Amino acid sequence: MITISEKEFQLLTEYIKENYGIHLKKEKQAFVTGRLHNLLTQLNFTSFSEYYDYLIKDKTGSASTVLVDKITTNHTYFMREAEHFYIFRDEVLPYLKSTSKDKDLRIWCAASSSGEEPYTLAMILDEYFNKEKLWWDTKVLATDISTSILETAKQGIYSKDRIEPLPNNWKLNYFTKYNEDNFMVNEKIRNEVIYRKFNLMENVFPFRKKFHVIFCRNVMIYFDTNTKDNLINKFYDIMEPGGYLFIGHSESLNREKTKFKYICPAVYRKI
Repeated sequence: MITISEKEFQLLTEYIKENYGIHLKKEKQAFVTGRLHNLLTQLNFTSFSEYYDYLIKDKTGSASTVLVDKITTNHTYFMREAEHFYIFRDEVLPYLKSTSKDKDLRIWCAASSSGEEPYTLAMILDEYFNKEKLWWDTKVLATDISTSILETAKQGIYSKDRIEPLPNNWKLNYFTKYNEDNFMVNEKIRNEVIYRKFNLMENVFPFRKKFHVIFCRNVMIYFDTNTKDNLINKFYDIMEPGGYLFIGHSESLNREKTKFKYICPAVYRKI
């Protein structure tokens, strides 16, 4: 087993924090070692110092892409923190429908992971607008820093157990049997989600238009206070007035620093 020294751990975690905002505390040392050990072996490195030198000298971006895939935890499931989806359906969509001038809704899942969240939103949108949907642009932008998890999300294949929390009519209308144990999100819904690789630590968000809704749930728990505050400010700037921000229930905003107005647990609004 290749061990990691205190200095090597500090160098590596500083690189991860600077480039991806993820703050790995000292107690995560065993986690980092376990996640990267096989990679170092495959690359024929005998120490984390060799790996770090390789990482910072790589100009192609491939080394950092693999690193992100290794150290990010993409744990999610359908209907996670379900009350958010009910608020989105019962409060947010009626507001947006009544105030939209161009029938163009801009919704962003800023940490889409394996796709459960954006596909759920796409299904809610399809059901809510029903026959009127033809006249609306309701595509969901779904981003993540992990290339591998985005590829998984694009496939839209989930086991029977994973789709169990969904309403029965959704299972019938929005999924097709893929094989004996798995189901695939149907093409209609898959086409409603646009997947892109994106790093939330970018200094400038490159979006041409502002968003009406941003879901960024259970991501900021990995950020320190300054990183989180800076990200929230960028969300505020890229959001339309009246827009909604959904974060994880284990997360919170500093109400003295943020311009967002608290609505209910883990839901904020740009007033």
